[in-house]
Amino acid sequence: MRTRWVGSFALAWFGIWMAQLTPVQLLLPAQVEARLNTSDWLANVQGFGMISGLAAVCALIAYPLTGALSDRTTGRWGRRRPWILAGSLVFALSLLGLGCQESLWGIGVFWCLAMIGFCLLTAALTATISDQVPVGQRGLVSGWMSAPQALGIIIGLVLVTVLETGALLGYALLGALLVLCALPFLLLIPDAPLPRGSLPKLNLRTLIEGFWISPRQFPDFGWTLLSRVLTNLGNALGTSLLLYFLQFGLHRQHAEDDLILLTAVYMVLVIVASLLLGGLSDRLGRRKIFVIISSLLQSLAAVLLILNPDFSSALFAAALLGAGYGCFLSVDQALATQVLPDPASRGKDLGIMNIALTVPQAAAPLLGAWVISAVGGFTGLFILSSLFALAGALTVLKVKEVR
Repeated sequence: MRTRWVGSFALAWFGIWMAQLTPVQLLLPAQVEARLNTSDWLANVQGFGMISGLAAVCALIAYPLTGALSDRTTGRWGRRRPWILAGSLVFALSLLGLGCQESLWGIGVFWCLAMIGFCLLTAALTATISDQVPVGQRGLVSGWMSAPQALGIIIGLVLVTVLETGALLGYALLGALLVLCALPFLLLIPDAPLPRGSLPKLNLRTLIEGFWISPRQFPDFGWTLLSRVLTNLGNALGTSLLLYFLQFGLHRQHAEDDLILLTAVYMVLVIVASLLLGGLSDRLGRRKIFVIISSLLQSLAAVLLILNPDFSSALFAAALLGAGYGCFLSVDQALATQVLPDPASRGKDLGIMNIALTVPQAAAPLLGAWVISAVGGFTGLFILSSLFALAGALTVLKVKEVR
């Protein structure tokens, strides 16, 4: 692929991850805590979890719906670009509205709207991999989708903490950077128009039927989807409540600074693993072994925190998790593009695949809050994280048509 294509693609994902993960890691938990105004940290975790759970429901519906709509979009701007633009604007404006909220209901509504914008944007952007990237380069290109995730988190965290932006300015800054980062891909990358009448019109019946892809008829798609759900849920359980773990599990006095350090370690390993191992996967023509190893590394990171829950272990676990998840994001995305049932509906099918990336991340705080409440600590959370990651490694073995 040309440097301009890959560079603008990576820049768009950098803005997306910064706008989506900085709130999850810091701004949203702090905003919920300020509104609840309670010293009960479990109540804060549960409040954050409820809002994330509502956002997960929205993503569950929005991803395949917007993917199906982009598959059928006609016009001179192409199939994907109108949705990339619309998603960027909805996401950015929702973040701006989120910063103005003074109630938990308002926070929940605008975070759900932000997640819908995120789905609009990423369903279309992910589909461009299948539209325009040769199979033999998809591991490397997917690496440029995943590597910016870590960079986006750390730069987003540094911006909102060092600048001491507060909620409104912090969300506004993230929204503005999101739109700026998406513009080069929108303006520079061509998107071939879809001729009218190429696909049947979308109605309620075909939409509902399209949500279901038979695992018997397309078993590789089913096993890949299940593996994604399990591995991403394991990762999200280990990371989404990290600030609370530092504050209330390890009782760190400067938890926000520690969070930036852990994220920096995680960032370096995600970038290195996603780019190097994604490219190596292309050269070897193998996907499954990389996905298996990546899931096992994530499981091992959680085991380390179970056995020795201190900050030194957390640093080493962040490195293991970064290496594992960086490899998983790039290679598993390439694997997903190779098991799609129908090239004509790749936007919708990748939207379903992307549910396995976004919904576990949104649902994990709610599930994690319940686990912490039930067992009275973080050990149960990390046990669950390890088991889900391990199950993800075992599940991908069932894929037959891709090596």
